[in-house]
Order: sequence, then structure tokens, then C-alpha cells
Amino acid sequence: MDSMKTSAIIVGLGKTGYSCARFLAQKGVDFRVVDTREKPPCLQALKDELPEVKVSLGPLNGDLLSQARVLYVSPGIAKDEPAIAQAVAGGTQLSSDIDLFCQATKAPVVAITGSNAKSTVTSLVGLMAQKSGKKTGVGGNLGTPVLELLAQGDHELYVIELSSFQLEITSHLEAEVATVLNISPDHLDRYIDLEEYRQAKHRIFHNCHQIVVNVDDPQMPAGWPSNKANQAKTWRFGMVPSDHNTFGVMETDKGLCLAFDGQPLMAANDMKIKGNHNVCNALAALAIGTAIDLPMATMLAALSEFPGLKHRGQWLARIEGVDYYNDSKGTNVGATVAALRGLGGAIDGKIVLIAGGQGKGSSFDDLGEPVRQLCRGLVLIGEEADAIARVVQQNDLKLPLVNADSMEQAVQQARKLARPGDLVLLSPACASFDMFNNFEHRGDVFIETVQTLAAEASS
Repeated sequence: MDSMKTSAIIVGLGKTGYSCARFLAQKGVDFRVVDTREKPPCLQALKDELPEVKVSLGPLNGDLLSQARVLYVSPGIAKDEPAIAQAVAGGTQLSSDIDLFCQATKAPVVAITGSNAKSTVTSLVGLMAQKSGKKTGVGGNLGTPVLELLAQGDHELYVIELSSFQLEITSHLEAEVATVLNISPDHLDRYIDLEEYRQAKHRIFHNCHQIVVNVDDPQMPAGWPSNKANQAKTWRFGMVPSDHNTFGVMETDKGLCLAFDGQPLMAANDMKIKGNHNVCNALAALAIGTAIDLPMATMLAALSEFPGLKHRGQWLARIEGVDYYNDSKGTNVGATVAALRGLGGAIDGKIVLIAGGQGKGSSFDDLGEPVRQLCRGLVLIGEEADAIARVVQQNDLKLPLVNADSMEQAVQQARKLARPGDLVLLSPACASFDMFNNFEHRGDVFIETVQTLAAEASS
């Protein structure tokens, strides 16, 4: 072990840790890197670009971490890891790439978090800003690390997605606009309870200038935020009648419309993304865009062309009168409930749901009512198949339950259950790591399987 004290240690060598290394090296900071994995994803890239940087692999060493003035901890590593806790107890500070980013840029930042839909809303706000002519950097938890956005050159605006893991060790975020889109139970394998998770999310509001609030979210404390305490202007959105500073909905001769200040803006059917959950996402994006003075006409034009994101309520095909949707990003119960309600209300038939995987400590009880109302049957996969089945059985839901050992088998079983006018929905309510590399891999296998099925059906 190196006995010389170093200015900083980067903990984790994935995309985030690698972006931190490149940034600190450019600034001339003395640092080293540690990772619990023997072959972290960006190890070779770091060796090629910064061969002088010392790298330690294997279990975290508390004595080593305690040598640093500051630890830049990647989001996938819990701050209560014993070695990290030891370092903090000895006076080492915890920080993140988000802090480095916020201290380095003077451009306004839109900060977006939530249990569900944060990638969709982040991408949509980014599109709206870009269509308005602003040079806009879009990234964060969405994909491109924020420090890589800085390296791309000067931007007039940043729209960043933040996870609770990033927020819990971020202290210098002073967003121009901040929002928590929604909160539902998630990551309870990492947090003590829902309240600790909620508090991590709500750190996004610290020192922000404007707040966008989901009025439908029961996890937003009553009477909060207080403008007297925060001095932040508040905008609201939700599936409610629109009034002053509230983006909501109204019925017109064109059907359900997005509205503001009691005036219709556009028909929900004019958007490419479908379902009430996406109406709510669009309202959130409009509220954020209005807060940063984006032209309404430009924002509505963006809404009319935005196709949605891969793996997030993505329409794939219509086979024998049945639509197939890929919502592999539905990695928690709240996301699956939103997808069921959003898509179920838009069809005449029923949903055949493919669900299951790793549950992350969550309860599946909230699936009971929407499954009863909207589903024709369930195809269950992965570690939590039996737990989801118990919820259905305990609620005496008279629905077919079928188990599948692979995605290919799951799609074939769903095809047998579905009738014309129905839709087959992959929205697992679980993480994917028991059967797949990640939710993208799970979704890609689903896409390939559905495409094969479509080809067979048309031949």
C-alpha cells in the first residue's frame, strides 16, 4: 500500500469514474483509482490514456481510502460500504462527478430525477431546448456522464438526469430548475425504507431557483416546498384541471388535451408517445421548458415528433391483431403500474403482462389492482416469479399465470394468451441481472424475439 497521502481517490472505474479521471488529470489533481472488480469496464481505456495513474483492484481497503482528502464515489457504490465509512469517519470527504461538474460550469442546469420517466422527460426537455436553438448538453444518469458533456465544449444549457445514488453524495448542485417527477418504492435493497429513498431524491431541490412539482405524487409532503423558506418559484403539473402555474389536462372536442392556465395546448392524440403516463411526462416537460423560457410553439412541435425512448413503452409490432410493447426499463413496481394504467386505458382489449426478475427488496402488492382491472394474463420470469404469482393469488385474481424459463418462451406463452385487440407488454417490475446483463439486454432479447415472431406470422 502506498503510504503517501493523495488528494483524491476515484471509487469505481465505469463510465462515471473514467470521466472523473480524465477531468482530474486535466486539472492537474493528484489522484488514484480503486475498483472492486478485477476487470472494470474502463480499465484499458484508463491505462491507454493515463498510464501513470495508480489503480487498485479488488475489495475496498479502508486504510487506503482514508489516505485521500476526498473520495469521488461512483453511483453504483453505496456510501455505507465499510471501507468508505471508515474513511469518512477519519475525515475524508465524499463527493461526486456531479459536484465537479457544477463547480466547473456557469451555464444554467435543469436537474431531473424520479423513480420513473426521468430519462423520457430529460430527453424531451433536451429536444425542446435544442429545437429552440439553444446549444444544450443532455446527459447524466441518462447515458453521457456530465463531465463528458463539459468536454464537448461550451453549452448554453444543461439538462441532466440524476439518480438517488448520485444525489445522496452531491452537495454543490444549484439547479436553475429541479424536479422530482414521482416517487415509488425502489432500491429498497440499498435504502432503509421509502422515507430515506425519498429524502435522497429531494436533495435535488437544495438551493435550486425554480421547482417543478408533480401534484399527483403522494410522496411530495403537504405544503412543500415552502416558497418562504426556499425562495424558489414553483410550477406544477399533473393529470388535473389546469390553472395558474399548473400544466394539466382538459376535455375538448378533440378529446383529452394538454392545457395550461385553463387553455388547451394540444390534443394528447397528436403526440407519438401514447398513454396517460406519457401525457404526464409531456406536462412535466412543458412545465420545465416554460420555467426556462422556451417558446411554447417550439415545445409543442417537439412533442408532436418525439418518438419515445427505446425500452420505455416502445411499440414494436402488431402480430395477429395484438400489439407488442417493450418497457424493459420498468425495473420497479411503480414503473410497471404506470405502464399498465397508461397503455391499458388506450386500448379496447386487455394486457398480457410479462414480468419478473430481481425485486430489489420491493413489495409487489401494488400490482394487484391494475392487474385485476387491465390484464388478461401474466407470464412470469426470473427470481421473483413466485412472489408476483402470490400477489395475484392472494387477491383472488382469476387470471392465467404461466411461468417461462426464457424470454423466447415468455413471448410464445404471451402469444397464446393474447386475443386480437390486446397488447403484450414486457414491463418486468424488477431488475434484470438474474437472467440478463442489464435492462437494455433484456429489452433487446425481447425485441429480437418479437421480430422473429412477426416474420414467422407474415410468411
